[in-house]
Amino acid sequence: MPAEVSNPATPLFAQRYAAMSSRDSRFDGQFITGVRSTGIYCRPSCPAMTPLARNVTFYRTAAAAHEAGLRACKRCQPDAVPGSPDWNLRDDLASRAMRLITDGVIEREGVPGVAKRLGYTPRHLTRVLVAELGAGPLALARAHRAQTARTLLISTDLSVADVAFASGFSSIRQFNDTMLAVYEATPSELRARWSRTGRGVGDSSAAGSGSGTSGTRISLRLPARAPFDGAGLLQFFGAHAVPGLERTETGEHGATSFARAVRLPHGVAQVNIQLDGDSGIRCSADLQSVADVATLVARVRRMFDLDADSVAIDEALGADPVLAPLVGASPGIRLPGSLDADETLFRTLIGQQISVAAARTVLGRLITELGTDDLFPTAAQIAERGHEVLRGPASRISSIIGVAEALATGKLTLDVSTPIDEFTTALTALPGVGPWTAGYLAMRVLGNPDVMLTSDLVILQSAGALGLPAAARELAARSRAWAPWRSYAGMHLWRARPTPVAKPSRSSWGSQQIGGGR
Repeated sequence: MPAEVSNPATPLFAQRYAAMSSRDSRFDGQFITGVRSTGIYCRPSCPAMTPLARNVTFYRTAAAAHEAGLRACKRCQPDAVPGSPDWNLRDDLASRAMRLITDGVIEREGVPGVAKRLGYTPRHLTRVLVAELGAGPLALARAHRAQTARTLLISTDLSVADVAFASGFSSIRQFNDTMLAVYEATPSELRARWSRTGRGVGDSSAAGSGSGTSGTRISLRLPARAPFDGAGLLQFFGAHAVPGLERTETGEHGATSFARAVRLPHGVAQVNIQLDGDSGIRCSADLQSVADVATLVARVRRMFDLDADSVAIDEALGADPVLAPLVGASPGIRLPGSLDADETLFRTLIGQQISVAAARTVLGRLITELGTDDLFPTAAQIAERGHEVLRGPASRISSIIGVAEALATGKLTLDVSTPIDEFTTALTALPGVGPWTAGYLAMRVLGNPDVMLTSDLVILQSAGALGLPAAARELAARSRAWAPWRSYAGMHLWRARPTPVAKPSRSSWGSQQIGGGR
């Protein structure tokens, strides 16, 4: 996909111009409209007058538009939208780099650190990003910092200095210069402007917050691309909540909130997540370090799959007559993501082939007996003391300890930037870890949209009940028609399993452990 499109004669330009002309919000975050005659860039749904085609250039990223000399539109806030689904849908170098940039790796490790994780030199990485995204890694990171800062300025009462460092800027001067260049306003002017209009809560990507005496307290609204089945995700997380680690509240129509502690690069955060209607979620957090705000936001967005293109997914899967009723019953289904990759791997290994209730009990005991309070044990802690607290067949315990040792020593690294083939190969090379586990982790950790777990017992049972092939090889062949959204098709099949649940609902995930053998 080109970094920029400016020729009105090309099909891609015509498609994007039509989306912009109709103010189609589905494309917000998927591309940026640059208007050379006004010197600004907008989201596709901007309500301003439609510019002439000859004055328009479409960019893949806001950073590319800024590098072209354009400034953000003050009317439509082109950065207050869900992110691009490309970073999960594609597995190329640019997409994997963007996963690391949004997670704040450049702020922590610099461009050399990002390049090293990706296996390339900084020079090659920069060349590829400029060619494909229209901006190098530093410019992309600067745009991401500016977007985070604008959100915090208009939606929290953090001091300007706290906002600067929370967004990843290394100095106040750098912060002020960047905000002026991107938004044509100082940080104080941005805050004052939105305070006067009163649009900060309703129209931005955040809601109010405050600062605590120890650490920092924030509350942000994180938008999703509609339709968004957040209730289904909350029910999934609630059904799998581990005692002593996660807390859920349930209302008349199911789970309403989810809370837990999570490790971040600069400390521990206490996080509480609630649905914000069907337009996204509200995330409140007490952080030990303000520098973790951007990383927390990126990980929560991945956990709730907020950037998925649900319209495209539902249209593709709904075209299959077998899946159409499932899509109609659960529009906007999402992949349950992960806040901590290592933890998700251990929970998957420990919970396989037992019920969800039994897995919750075992995992709760692991937390209690290792004395980690409200945090999941680290790989090093499990490697050192796992033999004392884990129960079950010796071969299974040995496999879990082996994985813990591999993670603790760095032999195994679960990184969101890893290509899926390398990710799968690294996992299945460990004793006791098979293709099902690797595929499930690719969905949960990488957010890969095109994994079909054909060995999963529940998926096979559901497939058979719906008249689809109930054998792995035949289902794999049938599912090729669902590419590149096979992970979401698997979600529908899990939800449609023939086993009855105690309280069925449109968003019911039930309580049976997903996954078959290894």
